[in-house]
Amino acid sequence: MNPVEKVRLALDNSGASDIEIKIVDDTIFTVEDAARTVGVPAGEILKSLIFVVDKKLPCLVLMSGANRVDAKLAAQALGGKRGRMMPSEEVFERYGFHVGGVPPVGYDENLPAVLDEDLFAHKVVWSAAGTDHAFFPVEPERLLAITHGTRAKLKKES
Repeated sequence: MNPVEKVRLALDNSGASDIEIKIVDDTIFTVEDAARTVGVPAGEILKSLIFVVDKKLPCLVLMSGANRVDAKLAAQALGGKRGRMMPSEEVFERYGFHVGGVPPVGYDENLPAVLDEDLFAHKVVWSAAGTDHAFFPVEPERLLAITHGTRAKLKKES
């Protein structure tokens, strides 16, 4: 099953079969690329990050594209003390998703998820759907339900 099919199956299995995955020629590799391709501000782009909490637990940290994640806040929101991003090579080896296409759903294991509270300022956010040429729109509250996640302050203050 290819990465986009994995995301489609996960959306279907979570009761979100009405969400349309869009495939485009332009890349959504970076937040800036995605914002330009979709035609929305960076804050409406969803960054799906795989974090490792306390050196063992892989988790999803779902961020507004306008924000940088505070690793300590993310770890605390997920019940841990320390967190770090999983290296991109490991994300691909474990889950089959490359950077630029990492989605919030479509994993073979249940990943605890935490959503950046700033996502909820938007009616819709735009998420990668398995590759850097596939994406879908989703309401933040619906994403919270689909991922069985929690909502928390995750933004790194400068």
